[in-house]
Amino acid sequence: MTVSYVVSGFAVGLLVGLTGVGGGSLMTPLLTLLFGIHPSVAVGTDLAFASVTKVAGTVAHRSRGTVRWDIVKLLSLGALPAAVATALILKYLGGISAEIGQVIRYSIAVSVLLTVVALLFKSKLQHWLNAHPEKHLHGKKLAAATIVAGLILGILVTISSIGAGAVGATILVLLYPRLSPAEVAGTDIAYAVPLTAIAALGHWWLGSIDWNLLGALLLGSVPGITIGSLAARAVPEKFLRALLALTLTSVAVKLIY
Repeated sequence: MTVSYVVSGFAVGLLVGLTGVGGGSLMTPLLTLLFGIHPSVAVGTDLAFASVTKVAGTVAHRSRGTVRWDIVKLLSLGALPAAVATALILKYLGGISAEIGQVIRYSIAVSVLLTVVALLFKSKLQHWLNAHPEKHLHGKKLAAATIVAGLILGILVTISSIGAGAVGATILVLLYPRLSPAEVAGTDIAYAVPLTAIAALGHWWLGSIDWNLLGALLLGSVPGITIGSLAARAVPEKFLRALLALTLTSVAVKLIY
């Protein structure tokens, strides 16, 4: 079973490095559906897993200049306080109920499908935005929208461990349509580091992290995400976009069914 965890960690890490998406969206369903891990433990362990693996990806993307730190800062201003507040509420309520988890999972599935649409029609979206500059958000409005988006992400990620990649990619594509796929991946990974770390601390407080499982996942994922991150810039843009769309479509199907 440990070998299976290591292989799973490598596969998910590779996808996260290439696309910035897949950590929670793939790992949490994988742990619960394939390995039979309790949902609350899967969420907590996946958050701890993501906080470590995304550090390796961030370092690799930073070395290649594919992280927009100004966007990372704005997302974090909303996401981190929201993660802390959500963990406190979960502690007060006594944990994550099955009903809440199911609603969140379906909501994320819809968000993932929106990501696919945004990526597949990115070029048309860019042309439309260029033809309608009055629709662009700038300055304080863009900053405020990014902070609010971070707040929503902080809540979703803390509850379900899903959203830091898939929903984050949607936001980056829609709010910043001129980012390249490599910049979307790098920025998406970088802002998720502090978010998943804070959320993981909250779940550690709740007692929902399996440290042995975490170690096995990390053993496979660290080399996987490093290889994927280094390869992201070299992979053709159209191929990377198609890979990301295919990955997210499979994620949505897993979340729904």
